[in-house]
Amino acid sequence: MSGFIMNLRLIVTIGLVIFPMSACSMRFDLRLGAIKCISEDIMSNAMSVGKYSVVDPNEGFPVPDSHKITVRVNSPHGVKHHHGDHVEAGNFAFTGAEPGDYTACFWAPDHKPPVTVVVDFDWRTGVAAIDWSNVAKKGQIEEMELELKKLHATVVSIHDEMFYLREREEEMQLLNRATNSKMATFSFLSLVVCLSVAGLQLWHLKTFFERKKLLWI
Repeated sequence: MSGFIMNLRLIVTIGLVIFPMSACSMRFDLRLGAIKCISEDIMSNAMSVGKYSVVDPNEGFPVPDSHKITVRVNSPHGVKHHHGDHVEAGNFAFTGAEPGDYTACFWAPDHKPPVTVVVDFDWRTGVAAIDWSNVAKKGQIEEMELELKKLHATVVSIHDEMFYLREREEEMQLLNRATNSKMATFSFLSLVVCLSVAGLQLWHLKTFFERKKLLWI
């Protein structure tokens, strides 16, 4: 049984290399008065969780008001999934209703003298967003069963990701065909215009020379 699980893990590892799960954990600097946005491509019906916190410049003391930030998380069509105003930390969780780039934007009000806020941000989607420790506690399941549940969820996620990428590829192919068709039409019209201008120039030169009696036919 352990050999079977190892083989499954190997297959899933190869799949994760080709189709990585979405897990974004980072620390970045945010200048006061500036906006920093981070986008994540999320499939429809995919779970997404995130948490953020301002790094306290004075450890052991409350975070000063000058270091508190505003956070907004929006869908590709502008639907607001999270909003935090003048906060030092927060978290969000939602299920994507539509595929596309979801955006998390961080903003800090301008302050004198200018300072830089350091923000820790962790954003996970799909299988990476599942709290497996909580699943194990609720289900009272053994370690081997939990590993199988993880592998099954990962395989399903890779399967869904493959179909999602196929849909995106079809969309890009349709866009490329439409673009090529428009470019061909534009090139043809450009050629017609150039030939028309060249014909008008020849006609103008011919009439000019005939009027000056420099050309006889």
